[in-house]
Amino acid sequence: QAQLVESGGGSVQAGGSLRLSCEASRVTGGSVCMGWFRQSTGKQREGVAGIHTGDGSTYYADSVTGRFTLSQANADNADNRVVYLEMNSLEFEETGIYSCAAVPWCHGSWYARRWFDVVTYDYWGQGTPVTVSL
Repeated sequence: QAQLVESGGGSVQAGGSLRLSCEASRVTGGSVCMGWFRQSTGKQREGVAGIHTGDGSTYYADSVTGRFTLSQANADNADNRVVYLEMNSLEFEETGIYSCAAVPWCHGSWYARRWFDVVTYDYWGQGTPVTVSL
């Protein structure tokens, strides 16, 4: 069964940085796309960034463009695929639970239109908390 495990969350002052990791195992089937989502108190889960692990295409929410960066390791290893989210210049409002998600059989043009939508993904991790203090 597919499994996603996030790590790297924690507490940081506004303007600081964190690097989140998502380790995905047994996500098989064609190309795999992975996304990061944030859920803050009282808000709906929102897409932060997404990556097509096959061709390396990345997508970002407007609010994080230029500050957050996705990277990956072991893109071809279905048993240990890792995606990193480097977050810089964090803002207080970006406090929340960060979860990663994955979808196999992912085609580039299809994903580009819906990377930010929760229904795009088949598998989810438990999330890692990020607290940004003023």
